[in-house]
Amino acid sequence: MDEARQENARQAALDYHEFPKPGKLEIRATKPMANGRDLSRAYSPGVAEACLEIKAAPATASRFTARGNLVAVVTNGTAVLGLGNIGALAAKPVMEGKAVLFKKFADIDCFDIELNESDPERLADIVCALEPTFGAINLEDIKAPDCFVVEKICRERMNIPVFHDDQHGTAIVVGAAATNALHVTGKRFGDIKVVSTGGGAAGIACLDMLLKLGVKRENVWLCDLEGLVYHGRTAQMTPQKAAYAQGTVPATLDEVIEGADLFLGLSGPGVLTPAMVAKMAPRPIVFALANPTPEILPDAVRGVAPEAIIATGRSDFPNQVNNVLCFPFIFRGALDVGATTINDEMELACIDGIAALARATTSAEAAAAYRGEKLTFGPDYLIPKPFDPRLIGTVATAVAKAAMETGVATRPIEDLEAYKRKLDGSVFRSALLMRPVFEAARSAMRKIVFAEGEDERVLRAANAMLEETTDRPILIGRPEVIERRCERAGLPIRPGRDFEIVNPENDPRYRDYWGSYHELMARQGVTPDLARAILRTNTTAIGAIAVHRGDADSLICGTFGQYLWHLNYIRQVLARGGLAPHGALSLMIQENGPLFIADTHVNAVPTPEQIATTAIGAARHARRFGITPKVALCSQSNFGSMASDSGQRTRAAMEILDAREADFMFEGEMSTDAALDPDLRERIFPGSRLQGAANILVFAYADAANAARNMLKMRANGLEVGPILMGMGNKAHIVTPSITPRGLLNVSAIAGTPVSHYG
Repeated sequence: MDEARQENARQAALDYHEFPKPGKLEIRATKPMANGRDLSRAYSPGVAEACLEIKAAPATASRFTARGNLVAVVTNGTAVLGLGNIGALAAKPVMEGKAVLFKKFADIDCFDIELNESDPERLADIVCALEPTFGAINLEDIKAPDCFVVEKICRERMNIPVFHDDQHGTAIVVGAAATNALHVTGKRFGDIKVVSTGGGAAGIACLDMLLKLGVKRENVWLCDLEGLVYHGRTAQMTPQKAAYAQGTVPATLDEVIEGADLFLGLSGPGVLTPAMVAKMAPRPIVFALANPTPEILPDAVRGVAPEAIIATGRSDFPNQVNNVLCFPFIFRGALDVGATTINDEMELACIDGIAALARATTSAEAAAAYRGEKLTFGPDYLIPKPFDPRLIGTVATAVAKAAMETGVATRPIEDLEAYKRKLDGSVFRSALLMRPVFEAARSAMRKIVFAEGEDERVLRAANAMLEETTDRPILIGRPEVIERRCERAGLPIRPGRDFEIVNPENDPRYRDYWGSYHELMARQGVTPDLARAILRTNTTAIGAIAVHRGDADSLICGTFGQYLWHLNYIRQVLARGGLAPHGALSLMIQENGPLFIADTHVNAVPTPEQIATTAIGAARHARRFGITPKVALCSQSNFGSMASDSGQRTRAAMEILDAREADFMFEGEMSTDAALDPDLRERIFPGSRLQGAANILVFAYADAANAARNMLKMRANGLEVGPILMGMGNKAHIVTPSITPRGLLNVSAIAGTPVSHYG
């Protein structure tokens, strides 16, 4: 099973990189190219005007080209992850991944550049020659000590930021964690003894940063495979290590660890033993950052030092030291002010911003994203989580401010508060939106029953559920068919072992299930014979009864068949006790932000009351994603401009929402362009109560809502989450036949969230 799962994970990773297009990046045009006029402006002769402006004033390149938001991720592939010197070409997937992180976390465009050059000085020459193209350079996965040479030369010769993330990104996050660890323990940088293992780029940079933070040089003890770095040692030495030499005689880690306040490990597994930890100062700080296996596991540390403060490089332990807390945001701030370098003050500002964020009250969005984890400042929460939405605004603004104060900003920002608000508003422009939902789903283990359990998409979603969530899938289908299709798809999961099966042809619960269905429907013309037939053949009804009887917590159906057909059986069985389907909501994730659309399926021609109820439900669901709802009631009519049926019903819905004193921003009736374009709306209806662009569109016809949803999905590259069936207490969701395995996984995360966590 383990071997099969590993092979499946390997193949899934390869498929991720290969399909639907090879690689993780593409280039898209930001300007129209629809006619001769566009062509004349984009290229000849219009492009000459931009060229002449830049020639006259080079700084205007950031206005007329993409350079001001373009970073090069550069490597020669000599020190890639834990894979070592695998070469430039083999390093390309990693560099593409780094570029994706830049884009997703900070909306920075990247080119990955892999160079077949092992000589550090020649490599530096090549990088320096790229300066006209880029606003900044991120050096990556270059072996030590070559990386020091390359960075030094580039920083001296280039007039743009050059940042070796393996060094400085790690050092910044370690600095933030150390700052807060000392805050918790009541110690000071100037007083502590530091013992470090690993004299590579990251290790040296971390020590350099600790000195900048106040650690005294004489209190730092550096060890590597040869033991203590001391004066006169020749084996495995570099100038960077030599700067931290202590004494003149050899010593082991075990000999120098006594009395240490901080252990900094950037080496390998098992380097630090519990016996060594026992020799450290009271309440020791242990940063065991080797990946994937740290120098010592947290449980081993606590076995001898229960009050220890511990950080690792892993996400499954508290206090993960992860460079993603730093590099997207330090580059964001540097680029936005046109910084010519990233100096010590900017790095220290980055540290202060990260550290202060952890000490601040946890945001509602971060709490939702990591539900079930304690996010209160203390020993197990020294630094923010990577998906804390406050990072970009806090850190980038601090970096930009430091750049301006130190005179390296060529484009100073006048209003830093407005700048921070703009950055904060950019957080929810990606698929990272689903993170809070997945984390909230982990707060409980729910049983999710899939009506179409033989569908390969369902099987892949079930496999992903078992890997990524705490929920348990239940599949309705024939065991032999499901097992055969799992084998054919290369999935390691098997019925009975990894997930439960409800077999429509032969299940011990059959008598109970059809009996329950008959009991519910006896007065609606359903005879025992009909109940038996339905519960033998209708998987949606079977799933609904499973939820009704408590064998499952939520039903997902709809991978084939008509939406309203499935809805009929959900209504029959589960629309009880105050539950009733009142609308279908789709979240469309787009590059320029999320957009909710309702009601796409349930009410063909909703009444004013139904429109109002849909708006209230959509607003509630938007808040689950950390989004402040802005609801537009959409019609062909704009604020009474037409006496159309849709206009009349949406105006009546407005009155209902006003009477209920709805606690969210809403406005209507209006066309979709007025809803999404505040300037147009202001011309049509000055003083509208809706501020900015709407993020929830509630339509007066299901036809219109469904058409908008499908167009965004098929022609605007919208990523759909849903449809979410509102009003059913999360007991059932009906998807559509176009859904993908990932889409099913997203819906399962929604279904896996207890209703108490909604809102």
